[in-house]
Amino acid sequence: EVQLVESGGGLVQPGGSLRLSCTASGFTFSNYVMKWVRQAPGEGLEWVSSIARDGGSATYSDSVKGRFTISRDNAKNTLYLEMNSLKPEDTAVYYCAKGTQRGQGTQVTVSS
Repeated sequence: EVQLVESGGGLVQPGGSLRLSCTASGFTFSNYVMKWVRQAPGEGLEWVSSIARDGGSATYSDSVKGRFTISRDNAKNTLYLEMNSLKPEDTAVYYCAKGTQRGQGTQVTVSS
């Protein structure tokens, strides 16, 4: 059974930073492109970033490019999202995803 468990969310002031983690199990993590998506209140799912199976390349949405960094540790079956210069519009539930499968999410709230 595929399991994806996100952690690291919280309340942060504008301009602050957070690091999200996602621990994966139930599949061979290193065989899959992984991604982060988010859902703001009252909005649909928004793709944030994807990373290649070996971690050698990554892509970002224009809204987070230059502020967020995705990475992975295949030895630990863990996906990360380093978020810097956070803005109120980054407030959302963040999910890691394997294809259309995603975890329960972690809440990120950016507010003063």
